[in-house]
Amino acid sequence: MTQSRRNAPLSPATRAAQALRHIDPVTGSVTPAIDLSSTFARDADYAPRQRYIYGRDGGPTVEHAEAVIADLDGAARTLLFASGMAAIAAMLETLRAGDHVAAPRVMYHGGQTWLHRVAERRGIEVTFYDQADPEGPKAALRAGQSRILWIETPANPNWDIVDIEAAAKAAHDAGALLFADCTAAPPCTLQALRLGADVAFHSATKYMGGHSDLTAGALSLAVDGDLAAELRQVRSLMGSVIAAFEAWLLIRGLRTLFLRWEKASSNAMAIAHAMVGHPNVAQVLYPGLPDHPGHAIARAQMQGGFGGMLSLMVTGDGSIARDVARFTEVFIPATSLGGVESLIEHRKAVEGPYSIVPPQLLRLSVGIEDAADLIADLTQALERAG
Repeated sequence: MTQSRRNAPLSPATRAAQALRHIDPVTGSVTPAIDLSSTFARDADYAPRQRYIYGRDGGPTVEHAEAVIADLDGAARTLLFASGMAAIAAMLETLRAGDHVAAPRVMYHGGQTWLHRVAERRGIEVTFYDQADPEGPKAALRAGQSRILWIETPANPNWDIVDIEAAAKAAHDAGALLFADCTAAPPCTLQALRLGADVAFHSATKYMGGHSDLTAGALSLAVDGDLAAELRQVRSLMGSVIAAFEAWLLIRGLRTLFLRWEKASSNAMAIAHAMVGHPNVAQVLYPGLPDHPGHAIARAQMQGGFGGMLSLMVTGDGSIARDVARFTEVFIPATSLGGVESLIEHRKAVEGPYSIVPPQLLRLSVGIEDAADLIADLTQALERAG
C-alpha cells in the first residue's frame, strides 16, 4: 500500500514554512495567533490553568517560536531572549569565579566585549585563540578548568570556518561545553548540535527574523537538563525574554528562512566571483569560493549554500574602504545582517576597542535583490572611491 503523504516525514523546509503545521482548532486560521497577555489567570482551585503564570517566563507565542527553532536545530530545548546580547549575557551568567573560557580572537564584537567584562570583574579567565588555526581551539583549552569552548562559524567578519566535530571532541575531552555561534549559518544550512555542539547560539535578529524588524536571541540546547533550567531562571530573573509580538514576527520570518537563504547564497556567490580579480579588491573573503582555506569544511558542514555574508579587502587604506561604503546606492550602509535588503559596513568603524579587523575590510550582508544590480552598484562605488 502506498504510504499516505500526510503520514510521510516532512522536510525541515516544509515544517518551517508551516510553522510546525499550525492550524487554529477553532477558527482554522493558518497564521499563528499572538497572545499578548503578560499574566495568566488561575483556575477555581488557584492552580495554573496551563504552564503559563507570568510573561517574564514566556507565553504561548514565545513557546511556539521556540518550538519551531528547536525543531530546525534538532534541540531538546530552545530558549528565546530579547536580543542576541541578552542570550549571550545569560550564558555567561552561568559561569563561576575561576572558570575558564576559550574564545576566538576574531568574533562578534559584542560577545568579545562582554567576555572582557566578565574577565575583568568576575574572576573569569578567558583565552582568545586564532580561529583560523585548526589547532587553535584545542590548544586554548585547560583540562578540568575550561567551562566553555566558544566557536563562531563562519566567523564574523573574516568568515573563517571551524570544524565543529573536531571542536566538540576537544571541548568534551577537556570537560568543557561547546558553545557554537551559528548566527551566520542558521539551521537551514548548519546543524551544530548534531555535529556535537552543546549549545547553538543565534542572533535571531539576523537570518531567522530576516526582515530587519525585530531583535531576538536564541539558545538551542542539545540536552534539556541543568544548564537549560539555570538559563530559564537567569532569563526570568533578568527579565530578558523576548516579547510576544517579536516572537510572532520571528515565526513569520522563520517561515521563509529556506527561500531567503537560497537566494542570498546565490547572490553572494555571484558577487564573490564578480569581485575576484577586480583591480580595487585585494581579497574576497567568502567560504563558498574554492580557494577559501575553510571551503572543504564549510562544504561538508553547510547544506543549501554558503550564505549571504562575505567581506572585501579593498586596495589602499581604510579611508578608501569607508568611501566605498558611502558611495553605494543599492547596498545600504548599515549595521546588522541577514535581512532581505543588502547592507554594507566599514567594519573597523563600528567594532569595539578589542577589534583586530583590518581597516581595509568591508562587510557585506547580501540580500535577495537582483544580483546584477548589486554587482553594478559595488563596481561603481569601487571605481568612484579608487
